[in-house]
Amino acid sequence: MNKLQDWPEPIVRVQSLSDSGMPLIPERYVKPMPERPSVNSTTSNDVNIPVIDLARLYGDDHALRATILDQISIACREWGFFQVINHGVSPQLMDRAREVWRQFFHSPMEVKQAYANTPKTYEGYGSRLGVEKGAILDWSDYYFLHYLPLPLKDYNKWPAITADCRAVLDEYGKQLVELCGKLMKVLSINLGLGEEQLQNAFGGENIGACLRVNFYPKCPQPDLTLGLSSHSDPGGMTLLLPDSHVPGLQVRKDGNWITVKPVPDAFIVNIGDQIQVLSNATCKSVEHRVMVNSSEERLSLAFFYNPRSDIPIEPLKELVAPGRPPLYPAMTFDEYRLFIRMRGPRGKSQVESLKSPR
Repeated sequence: MNKLQDWPEPIVRVQSLSDSGMPLIPERYVKPMPERPSVNSTTSNDVNIPVIDLARLYGDDHALRATILDQISIACREWGFFQVINHGVSPQLMDRAREVWRQFFHSPMEVKQAYANTPKTYEGYGSRLGVEKGAILDWSDYYFLHYLPLPLKDYNKWPAITADCRAVLDEYGKQLVELCGKLMKVLSINLGLGEEQLQNAFGGENIGACLRVNFYPKCPQPDLTLGLSSHSDPGGMTLLLPDSHVPGLQVRKDGNWITVKPVPDAFIVNIGDQIQVLSNATCKSVEHRVMVNSSEERLSLAFFYNPRSDIPIEPLKELVAPGRPPLYPAMTFDEYRLFIRMRGPRGKSQVESLKSPR
């Protein structure tokens, strides 16, 4: 068996398990005690990731623009996560994208199965990450598709459950690529670089962009499992459109798990491993995970903005000095993402294992 061609075991759809009404989850989904959601978890109303208003980012008020840049800089260094409002993406488009995907996951199983994926590209309808036989699985199903580069964009692999489905998804991707480009300029300036330098390190306009839609069905024993295990995102930057009603995302901060409280019409932005490498760890990718619950399903859209897959990614030379040597060796994103595709989410073990001894 070619490990990147086939799943190691028959795929079971988590939504089918949930719909069956079973009172106990199968052992395959029970997490070891230290990984269960009740451990070091907080839902305090006093703690949330930073919320940043981008409305004046490109206005004439230079002092206000500097304040926004500083807010993003602090969020990248201290949290690795922040929410953005007044970001330029249409709220109506955001709502419609959520509606389209909810319709997909509530379509008949034979409709969804027509888009079943394989570990070769992960594109399509899936229910597991990693190809390790006997691995403990997450309580979620998902759909993965490519936007960029254009040769990977295949509309035939996109669901067509409504007349406007593919047009909505296309416009959604277009607007998010534009927003990511703006945020890349901010990150580049905050690192003391030219505003295009970080984007150029990604490959200029020849970058990768893809979408993973996460569906977390109701779970009869949410205290024993996770919708998505702890991990940092392997790519560059992620824009998450969370469920508008049901929280579930948790971010690791100072050893505790903080439950994110989404703001209406906001995107949750998080730094991925590739920006941590390029910034020589000035910007941090941060572990996060997803809880499930017994009373409500959840849906979220994670948009990944990644470097071109075949160029070496390493600390930028401007961020390396005699007292601050490069912390990571050069590696292409194609090489890097094989880790999570083979082994599934494993905290920050991948990026930390690459760090050079100092």
